[in-house]
Amino acid sequence: MKNFFSKILLLLIFIFPLAQAQAQWSGKVRGFVTDSLSGEPLAFANVFVESLNRGASTNEKGYFIISNIPYNKHYRLLISYVGYESKRIKIFVRKNRITEVNVKLSPAPVWLTTVEKVANRAPEDNTVDIGLDRIAIKNLQTAPTGVEEDLFRYLQYLPGVTSSGDVSARYNVRGGDNNQNLVLFDNVPLYNPFHAFGIFSVIDPDIINSVEFYKSGFPTEYGGRISSLMKITTKEGNKFKYGGKASISLLTAKAFAEGPIPHGSFYLSARKKYNNSILSKFLGDKNIPFDFYDYGFKITYHNPDKKFIDNSKWTLHGFFSKDETKNSGQYKEQFKWQNSLIGLKRFQVYSSPLYSELTASVSDSKGEIIPSGVRSRAKKNEINDFTVRMDFHYIFDSSNELGVGVSFKAIKTKLFFINPNGVTSDINDFGGNVSLYLKYLFKKNRKYGLEIGSRVNLEGLKDRGNFYFEPRINYTYLLTKGLTFKAAWGLYQQGITTLTDESDVVPLFEPWFLTPGYLNPARAMHFNAGLFGNIGSTLKINVEGYFKDMRNLPEINRAKKYQNDPDLVIANGKSYGLESFLRLFLPPLRFTASYSWTFTYKILNGLKYFPNYDSRNNVKLFLELNLGKGWFFSSAWLFHSGRPFTPTVGYYDKFYFDNAGDWDIFESYLPFLILGERNIARLPTYHRLDLSVYKHFVIGSVKFYLNFSVMNVYNRKNIFYFERETGKRINMLPLIPSATLKMEI
Repeated sequence: MKNFFSKILLLLIFIFPLAQAQAQWSGKVRGFVTDSLSGEPLAFANVFVESLNRGASTNEKGYFIISNIPYNKHYRLLISYVGYESKRIKIFVRKNRITEVNVKLSPAPVWLTTVEKVANRAPEDNTVDIGLDRIAIKNLQTAPTGVEEDLFRYLQYLPGVTSSGDVSARYNVRGGDNNQNLVLFDNVPLYNPFHAFGIFSVIDPDIINSVEFYKSGFPTEYGGRISSLMKITTKEGNKFKYGGKASISLLTAKAFAEGPIPHGSFYLSARKKYNNSILSKFLGDKNIPFDFYDYGFKITYHNPDKKFIDNSKWTLHGFFSKDETKNSGQYKEQFKWQNSLIGLKRFQVYSSPLYSELTASVSDSKGEIIPSGVRSRAKKNEINDFTVRMDFHYIFDSSNELGVGVSFKAIKTKLFFINPNGVTSDINDFGGNVSLYLKYLFKKNRKYGLEIGSRVNLEGLKDRGNFYFEPRINYTYLLTKGLTFKAAWGLYQQGITTLTDESDVVPLFEPWFLTPGYLNPARAMHFNAGLFGNIGSTLKINVEGYFKDMRNLPEINRAKKYQNDPDLVIANGKSYGLESFLRLFLPPLRFTASYSWTFTYKILNGLKYFPNYDSRNNVKLFLELNLGKGWFFSSAWLFHSGRPFTPTVGYYDKFYFDNAGDWDIFESYLPFLILGERNIARLPTYHRLDLSVYKHFVIGSVKFYLNFSVMNVYNRKNIFYFERETGKRINMLPLIPSATLKMEI
């Protein structure tokens, strides 16, 4: 082990002199692209060297670098971004130097949310990004929202993503469980990203700068989950002037403030629920007195004049949320859960084409059910995550790229619960993980891109998964102009899980804990491939297939009767499917359509069953129309075939000793359900139509944003579940109108 770490250290040290030497072989251009009014980084902007007919995209920090440029020549760069005026600038690339270019783009005179034509061609045809969706935050504002704009509820419009219904923002990706999705908030894991039993996300869209959502094939530098990755980067705050926003919906009131500090900027955000009536619609007209809030901050400091920080950018950020119910009554449980995270980052650009990022973070999540009455049972959960990671990224003269990094993670979990058979479990656990990744991206040939890499767990959580390699390959090949073939393969491992019961219609409590020592970590193999076509800037057509083999999936042991029986048992599963996507852009109209065919199953104790999120056919249609003068109209229609459920096949009278009395023993016989084979039946098909009208206008120096939405316009009675005791049918959401007003100064 000592020799292994020594080799890794030598590799990291070797990068620096290599970078210095390589920088002399050809010219390079690098810099940042930002908003001219606020200084916010413009993530995924296009930077194009016109005479060379190639370019690059900025990363989530607005940073770009283009290598292998013939030196001692003049060039013209075209910089473009959605909703901003494109800019052309002249540069001169010198020998043995990196040309620094920092570009500020101005918002377009007319606010064009639907505009997506940002350049005549993609800056990089050989980008390896299969399975990636970049979500434009401005699209959340105009999309039908249900109650208010919400990132997680917006995911339901994406192919390959399913949810348990209208009432939940929890999501399943390509046959994976909800707890297999990694959510990174400014590179810090967020363990419980939901408000109100999962109905809404805890993340306020007003603080988001960019979102990268990987449905599969996510990069080598990320691990710890086996299904999907959502990488959320928040804003840095206005670097030039003080400002703020305030908004109110039928559910919450919120505020956002930002402004400059010496050599930096800040933002503060806060949101609070004030109205409970709309939540009853999501809970079958049940009045559950929820109360929740969230708040966060970010401070960014960058002073290139100071030699001791060597052109580095420092960021300190925090996020906190809390939910609780305030039930009154002898037989009503109390629920409490909360998140808190703090992160410190240092992003550094060196004098060579090398940059690095150091992150240290703490992420905590706590949850509790406080029982009331003999029928309820106490549950408590706590997870504490401390992580330090260091990432290096180097771009060679050939345009090939090298990435290497190491992370140290310590996780402590506590879990107390009583199962339905009355058996108590009290688990306190601690684990540590040391992992390393190395990847190399071949991009010299513009006709193809190939990324090869692997993660390796040097020390697994609780000594499980040690030296487990997670190799990953991403490949892109340009078949012809406008048509690309992409594929990805990889292995993934997950050492933590949640105590989730699929039989729960709405999961009320999903505690996180380390996978017990008697089980191996969950693992998955991903393979996906497809064709991606672009006809100019008007039409985009994608067809993608995927296969996912999942092993060591923890499942609740329903048969546990004694203290020494395991809480979890192992299941295996497979998921495969085909997704097609079409986007038509004819200003002022944007139309997208997708169809997904999926097949997911698990095998537990030798028996095969379909999880409750398995839906064979999914159709999603989305239309957005820019009506001009700040008016936008959008509509979304969703359809999916019936999901599995376990039917009730009969009853019998069961004798309960706890209820026996000397006066009449027959009073202790009560009806007991007889259930059919697990998830053998299917619910009816589901479909609904949502509409939204959005208006943006200015009065004086104040900007106003008004959104009016209607969910389930034709009041489709989509079944949610049947009550076991009564057989009563419970439907999902009826027609629900909502409105949001936002003010910005």
